[in-house]
Amino acid sequence: MARNKYPEETIELILDVAYRLFIEQGYEHTSIQSIINRLGGLSKGAIYHHFKSKEDILTAVVDRITYESNKLLAKIRDSSDLNGREKLKMIFKESINRPVQDEIFAAAPNFHNNPKLFSSLLNDTIKEVAPNYIQPIIEQGIADGSIQTDYPQQLAEIIILVANVWMNPMTFDDTKEKLYGKIMVFKQMMQGFGLDIIDEELTDRIQELAAIYQKKK
Repeated sequence: MARNKYPEETIELILDVAYRLFIEQGYEHTSIQSIINRLGGLSKGAIYHHFKSKEDILTAVVDRITYESNKLLAKIRDSSDLNGREKLKMIFKESINRPVQDEIFAAAPNFHNNPKLFSSLLNDTIKEVAPNYIQPIIEQGIADGSIQTDYPQQLAEIIILVANVWMNPMTFDDTKEKLYGKIMVFKQMMQGFGLDIIDEELTDRIQELAAIYQKKK
């Protein structure tokens, strides 16, 4: 195949191929060369023209996934038929049950070996998700009486940090038993705020995703 003369199309092609290989083989077992072999004639230079490393490709793949995830969060945040507490529960349920989550956990790297990606996760969690999606929902809950707190910003940050980082199997490589304990602590913490949003279905799904991640390592 001739080299694509449109840079944005070349980038999308690289990301499509890399994403599929990360799912099939896992990030750690996918090399730059294996990506090149699936690009139908594009050279190594074409890849390095757009990405400095395999880690940069992964970051771009994650950014693309995050963009789609944030559209879901915005839809729930802006819905008019749920109160704040119900929206918060819906965000957890819908986010974790997206079919693409199975693929994400199957392809995911160990964050211990990818500080750049871990930094990106923290940055997105605190600077994007917490203030733009979780905090507005908490403030809506305060207004409609379904959530009680004097500190919506801090509550939003701790909720999403615990969910996205502390309970994330990719971050601490927890065993199923240790992860279950974390889920129970998070559940109790949320109940302390009057937010009964962690149920058995959600607990089982988190453990299922952790098992997918562990299997692909």
